[in-house]
Parts: sequence; C-alpha cells; structure tokens
Amino acid sequence: MIHVRLPYHLQTLARISADIDLEVAGPVSPNTILNALEERFPMLRGTIRDHITKERRPLIRFFACAEDYSHLPPDTPLPEAIRSGAETFIILGAIAGG
Repeated sequence: MIHVRLPYHLQTLARISADIDLEVAGPVSPNTILNALEERFPMLRGTIRDHITKERRPLIRFFACAEDYSHLPPDTPLPEAIRSGAETFIILGAIAGG
C-alpha cells in the first residue's frame, strides 16, 4: 500500500480530505503511482501531468523520503520506505512569484 499526499486544491477536486492509500502493481515509481491515482480519481487527469505527453506539470513537485524526484525520469524506482508504506509520497504544488 502506497501512501500519497496531494496538495489541498487537488484534494478538493478529488473530494478527499486526507492522505490516500493506493495499490500499485509492479515496480513503484512516480509514473506508476500517478497511473494508479488517475485511475482511482479520473478527475485528476491532466492536473498533475499533461494528458498527451504524460510530463509533469511545471509547478508540481514529487517528494519521497525528503528527496526531490521531480526532475528524475518518471520511471525511477522509489525507495523501499515508499514501497512499504512507511513513508508518504508527496505531490506538492510549487509556489511561483516575486
């Protein structure tokens, strides 16, 4: 079971109020987590990554075990602590501006 934390505005869109648990088949990577997330919550399709290219949206970041996985290839395996559910995979909305 993978624990996932979404930014508040995506929690609202998905109509959830807390972290969620996902079953992820196969190797656990940001890509497989997002596939499972979009399958369970279809209203999130296109909000975290592009519909066509499946690339991460510019102001979205991925964190696992206090490490930024945002700029790594999307199929990069995540640490055992994420795979075991001991740590939470965090999808964070970055803040931009001056």
